[in-house]
Amino acid sequence: MIQAFGLTSIPRKDLPPAVDDVSFEAGAGRITTLLGAPGAGKTTALGLMLELRQGRGVTHFRGRPLHRIAHPSREVGVLLGDVPGHPARTVRGHLRMLCAAAGVPVRRADEVLESVGLVGLHDERLGTLSRGMDRRLGLACALLADPHTLVLDAPSEGLSVRESRWLHDMLRAHATQGGTVLLTTDDPKEAARTADRVVTLERGRLVADQDAAHFARTRLRPRIAVRTPHAARLAAVLTKEARTARRSVEVVQDSGNRLSVYGTTCADVGEAAFRHGILVHQLADEVGDMGPGAGMAPPPAATGDGAAQDAPTGRAEPAARHAAHTAPQPDRAALAAPAPGIAHLPGTPPRTAPEPPAGPGPHPTAPSPGTGADIDPRAGAGADAPSGADAHRDADARPGAGAGAGADVGAGGRPGPVTDAAPPRAGSPSADRPAAAAAPTTPPAAAATPAPAAAVTVHPGGTAQDPDGRRAAVPASPLPPLPPPISVRPAPSPLRPLRYELRRATGVGTGFVTAAVVLVVSASTAALLAGVGHTPQARLLAAWPQQVPLPPAALGAGLLGALAFGDEFRHPALAADRGTVPRRLGLLTAKLLVSAAAALLLAFLTVGCDAEVLHLLYGRELARVPADWFPLAASWVGLVVGCAWAGVLAAGVFRSTTAGLAAVVAVPVAVVPLVHKVVEGADVRAAAGLPVRVREVFLLRWPFGGERRLAAAAHMIAQPVGSALMLSLTALLCAYVLTTLRSRVR
Repeated sequence: MIQAFGLTSIPRKDLPPAVDDVSFEAGAGRITTLLGAPGAGKTTALGLMLELRQGRGVTHFRGRPLHRIAHPSREVGVLLGDVPGHPARTVRGHLRMLCAAAGVPVRRADEVLESVGLVGLHDERLGTLSRGMDRRLGLACALLADPHTLVLDAPSEGLSVRESRWLHDMLRAHATQGGTVLLTTDDPKEAARTADRVVTLERGRLVADQDAAHFARTRLRPRIAVRTPHAARLAAVLTKEARTARRSVEVVQDSGNRLSVYGTTCADVGEAAFRHGILVHQLADEVGDMGPGAGMAPPPAATGDGAAQDAPTGRAEPAARHAAHTAPQPDRAALAAPAPGIAHLPGTPPRTAPEPPAGPGPHPTAPSPGTGADIDPRAGAGADAPSGADAHRDADARPGAGAGAGADVGAGGRPGPVTDAAPPRAGSPSADRPAAAAAPTTPPAAAATPAPAAAVTVHPGGTAQDPDGRRAAVPASPLPPLPPPISVRPAPSPLRPLRYELRRATGVGTGFVTAAVVLVVSASTAALLAGVGHTPQARLLAAWPQQVPLPPAALGAGLLGALAFGDEFRHPALAADRGTVPRRLGLLTAKLLVSAAAALLLAFLTVGCDAEVLHLLYGRELARVPADWFPLAASWVGLVVGCAWAGVLAAGVFRSTTAGLAAVVAVPVAVVPLVHKVVEGADVRAAAGLPVRVREVFLLRWPFGGERRLAAAAHMIAQPVGSALMLSLTALLCAYVLTTLRSRVR
């Protein structure tokens, strides 16, 4: 569960704090909604809870604050705004990269893709996804590490009715399995329709903390829900009578055969329908304006293999898999009802119905005030069934009507308990039971005739309440399947950041395009310098003119290093658990290793391509290996790798790719002249005898030509460029460490 205590944001200047002393709880197995108008402080409250904003207060996730949790993504799944990620990355590549960061198996990406219905779009780029697909991917990212708690900021904003219904069903399935769900919305109808508890914020203060039923009764507008095959005719009758009586009555035709009537009572609507001979299938008080068609679930379509078709995702799933995600079923003998479509609470005596009046012709149904039964005249033997288009339209609007079942749909937007009137299918559990257990306890005459019954209110949490105030659990509708739980948690591994960085670097084509451009520019520059002449062979192979501060390979390596952290801050894929790019030393080490490997590969490819171009254009003379190749190669490798590391550290400190590349260019332009004035070549001469002096002091004998390698390294560091690069790397590393410590203290 979530426990928030005294959340208070830091005020700006003379303005009041966006969130002021907000405390609430979000229980496990329930959906809690933070409700408020735009600017009420919902997003700020989530930021304080997730430690993304500075302020006072503390939030416990199952008894621990977030900074005390070793792996936050395994405890809290977060979706704030759009899905953070590089727009050129594929859906599957993005999830696999997050799998490496979270330390879960790679197959987990395919599992969550199947659950959210994105298997067919796994090769789509993130930048091409629609709003609905982006919400699905965001939920997949939140569920990736199998967290206990889901925190979502306005998840259904901008979604269609179908996508919103699917999203809320997924959240309900997570809560049904014992998870905690906290989301924000500015729509009271959505809060009453989907949540178990509603926490209302107004101008940063907590004004109400209510369960959904109490919130609907006190904060939303009551209405009368009417279902009739003659909806247009009844709407015209009600409007005419209200105009005649000079009463303020509003009639809204939601969809098909459903009406919502405001400003009147069930008695007035029923009497008007009775007077004009209009058949009514449902007449009930519903507290809360849930919007058009919100209380109606789409009818399940039967597939060829006997599976149920999942309406939001369009995937056929076996009935057994649907049943695994439903709430525990009460005793069916206690739920036996005298007629289809009338819901009874377990343990209450069955209600009997009077005999229908004799004689042919339609019998308009006018329930008494306060009734809310869903009456299906097609189910009884003595009832008249609508024919033609009316019957077809009614069957489409009623889930399960084709099977002879009726369902009361309450404020939760899901069907209530359903009583079976048709014989069970072969092989079903009810067909295997003895006839005595499955038979209704009411007399045959009463069982064959529908009759009005007291309204049963179905709450979003899966409970029903009758007019006497008694509540009991009712069967829930089939919910979308969640990804299977992760049974074994992998132990922390030092290779986890390295796997993540490899997937991040190879998941988009930016690095490959940069390397290709560097090779083309370097080869062209080498050919041009060879044609002009007067260029030393070492600079010719590196394509490094005297007038240019850095060769193309060094600039390319610096750009690749800057992209390592620049892309993190521009498209923060790792921001899902803490809201900002984590500054862990393990992540920095992985980025330094990968950037060094990329720089080495780029350096050798550049020299090889330049030598091959020179050999093809000017012959073998310009492509020969220099005599002092080892110190030159050491200096070349040190320059390219140093530029890559400078780009990584500068981009990590300044949070920008441009700043990282600027720091690389600043080394030869600004730092080298300063170092050259200080050194003036004395250290270069002193570095030549360093190996001999070390051997004399420590009495060490250098094996395998160690003296030559040490002399090359000392000579490289003693050069002004090498000294400037070492100085820059040291300063940037210290700045990065200080920034890391500051973020941890905060």
